[in-house]
Amino acid sequence: MKIKIFILGILISSQIMCNAQETDDSQRYDRLFLEAIIEREKGNDAAAFEMLRRCLDIRPDASEAYYYLAHYYLRMKDSDKALAAFKKASQLEPDNVNYLETLAQMYLQSQDLKSATETFEQLSKAEPDREDILGMLVELYSNDESQYHKAIATLDRMEQLDGMSERISYAKAEFYQKMGNGKAAIAEMKKLADQYPNDLNYRSAYADMLLMNNNEKKAIEIYRGILREEPANSKVLFSMRTYFKGQGNMVAADSMTVNILTASNANTDEKIYLLRQEVMDNENGRSDSTKIIRLFERTINTKDSDPSIGLLYASYMELKKMPKADINRVLEDVLKKAPDNAAARLQLIADAWEKKDFGRVVTLCSAARQYNPDEMAFYYYQGVALSQQDKTDEALDTFKNGISVINEQSSPDIVSDFYSIMGDLLHEKGEKQQAFAAYDSCLQWKPDNLMCLNNYAYYLSESGGNLIKAEEMSYKTIKAEPQNATYLDTYAWILFRQERYAEAKIYINQTLQCDSDSSAVIVEHAGDIYAKCGDIDKAVELWTAALKKSPDNELLARKTRQRKYIRDNKK
Repeated sequence: MKIKIFILGILISSQIMCNAQETDDSQRYDRLFLEAIIEREKGNDAAAFEMLRRCLDIRPDASEAYYYLAHYYLRMKDSDKALAAFKKASQLEPDNVNYLETLAQMYLQSQDLKSATETFEQLSKAEPDREDILGMLVELYSNDESQYHKAIATLDRMEQLDGMSERISYAKAEFYQKMGNGKAAIAEMKKLADQYPNDLNYRSAYADMLLMNNNEKKAIEIYRGILREEPANSKVLFSMRTYFKGQGNMVAADSMTVNILTASNANTDEKIYLLRQEVMDNENGRSDSTKIIRLFERTINTKDSDPSIGLLYASYMELKKMPKADINRVLEDVLKKAPDNAAARLQLIADAWEKKDFGRVVTLCSAARQYNPDEMAFYYYQGVALSQQDKTDEALDTFKNGISVINEQSSPDIVSDFYSIMGDLLHEKGEKQQAFAAYDSCLQWKPDNLMCLNNYAYYLSESGGNLIKAEEMSYKTIKAEPQNATYLDTYAWILFRQERYAEAKIYINQTLQCDSDSSAVIVEHAGDIYAKCGDIDKAVELWTAALKKSPDNELLARKTRQRKYIRDNKK
């Protein structure tokens, strides 16, 4: 009896010790987990990570520790361990929606669609009213033909939550159609049309589904009924056009095309799409451009026709090489409807520029600046056109106004050209220092602006400025375009100014070879260089040739008569 009592005492004592141990472990875990969360909030991630791992040593079934560790594994780019930890957390606490949702997203990221689907199905059971979860399930089911029936069932659940809607009905009909169940697809669209009998779009969608499933008679009957109520219904007109084209009835199809293009409720995108399609079909067929022209004319003459259609028409006319006068008529009509349409005005400017009608360019640009004050192209063309008319001051004012609208989004090419041309105009007015400042600004925007580099280098050499800088700039131009006679002449002349006559002779000879009809200035430069190289006979020959090109050049005449190089002291 005493033995039994003793054994019972041992058992009771052991149980008490185990319970005490469990209580002690639980307290240790709670304290350590709390410390880990505190360190996490402080941003001490390394300490928090180690504490969470120790938490699992104490309690291997702690779902929250796995969950937080998983986030650290994600930061460490260890997606496998992160997924395993999320999965473990969900297994330990399967009713935790937050764990399930995070796990589902992990499966999606790893493209494990089967596991993602199963997890989202669990979520939908836990939270049956969440439409976002149901929507994700539909998307997942749509990737597998064998799951289409589940997608429809899920859409039915969504419909029970929100009621019948276009989005859900269309989706269900599409799944039925993919499953080859045209009858069910038709029934779905009919149910939507019956639910909203006054909505012509739903009636039209029902007819579309009928047509798709070869019930043409019923579909056409519905289409005609809609058109009796709304003759300009573009959706129905598009559907009937497609049907007639498929039947080979091009007369009826063309009639639908005209109706769409002149319909008041057809949006511009629809019209442009249709016109592009007609152009493409026409180009691939017999290419009867008169048909396309008639369509465009009917469209642009419709009340409230969008200017973008006129631009498309002008592009087609360009393609067919129609007279510029006809194209300009269309573009001018665009500007009447939309004076701020920069594209149409730029095309008109380009035509005037090609004709060297600089007065019209100035007029067009001046008007454009009222509507598009931030469009630098108009300042550019107007400034250059004014300079072509020798209106230097007006040109400079225009360029300065254009520079005032420069911003971070401005085109470096255009800004660079602005400053380059300004530099040329300022130099022409004798304002050399301002010209050089403009050239410097030009090269800040575009260091490889060759025309600026050439002119800047030449004018520096002529003014006795920094010849080393001039040579560096000029050398860049001949490296870029080694056959350009203008650039070669500038480089040769800078070498001449540096008294490097032998080198200058090499480059001036290249210049003459690249330009068989060199200007008087280039030929005179060649004569000067030969004179300094000691070949006075060749120099006189070149000066004489230059004098024929520029008979009023008194200095050139003196050099020829006196048979010696004479420096132009005006430079």
